[in-house]
Amino acid sequence: MTRSDPALPVALTCGEPAGIGPETAVKARHLLGADLPFFWIGDPRHLPAGTSWREIATTEEATRVPHDVLPVLHHDFPNPAVAGQPDPDNAAEVVAVIARAVDLVRSGQASAVTTAPISKKALKDGAGFAFPGHTEYLASLAGVRRVVMMLACPALRVVPATIHVPLAEVPSALSADLLEDTIRITRNGLETSFGLEAPRIAVAGLNPHAGEGGAMGREEIDLIAPTLDRLRSEGMTIIGPLPADTMFHPAARAGYDAAVCMYHDQALIPIKTLDFAGGVNVTLGLPFVRTSPDHGTAFDIAGKGVADPTSLVAALRLAAEMSKGRT
Repeated sequence: MTRSDPALPVALTCGEPAGIGPETAVKARHLLGADLPFFWIGDPRHLPAGTSWREIATTEEATRVPHDVLPVLHHDFPNPAVAGQPDPDNAAEVVAVIARAVDLVRSGQASAVTTAPISKKALKDGAGFAFPGHTEYLASLAGVRRVVMMLACPALRVVPATIHVPLAEVPSALSADLLEDTIRITRNGLETSFGLEAPRIAVAGLNPHAGEGGAMGREEIDLIAPTLDRLRSEGMTIIGPLPADTMFHPAARAGYDAAVCMYHDQALIPIKTLDFAGGVNVTLGLPFVRTSPDHGTAFDIAGKGVADPTSLVAALRLAAEMSKGRT
């Protein structure tokens, strides 16, 4: 695991230049000021008109830029950006910026990586991007076999065991190996990056009522429960499998530190209901800290000046906090 210096700034990637990433980066700088140093990697031409920015030659310079000025690590793109209209010619550099940010944190020049939203379709069309999303690409860059996507806000942390899988394919995608790895990586992340000495993990069932003793499916009996029993025998504090519809009210949430769910919507619906604007996407299992705002490129509002930076601010704050936990 990369040991980062928490005094270093966070590296913020530009994301899709035609989306709301550049706008929210500027707004986040104004909101965070001197409280949290970060720098933006991208082409200054893609920033909103009138942005006060300063080019930096080294990441350390970002800590000395006035708090109302955005520090920019210049990265050339072929073309300017048109709000709401991704340019295929810019796609390869969007990917290159992500790789550059990872190199900076792994070489000790940044404390963590926060990624602005990308358009997977734009990257596939323009650069042949072969990954389902950021998470899988970052795992490839790090040479890690498996990572875990956590969504976090002050009220809840959730982890989907299967992520971008059609619902009809979830039962076949779910395996004891996948579930065990997901729980182990989640537990390790809670210990190393969130400072929890004995994390409590709640695990949802796959079927309604957690299968109701086999009446509504046998995955809980045949796969989930045996996996949880095996991990509990090692001393892990694991609760479940639980009916997902009773896991997320306040009294239930007080009993665990993170919830592992079986599929995407089972995990993301509760956290987006509780804190739609403030959720943060965290990748656990990487040798460095990575966070991201929990929203997309929002092409429909890009360039209009109305994008909400709340999730990006939360992502930057959490990245800085997690990097301190890894020192």
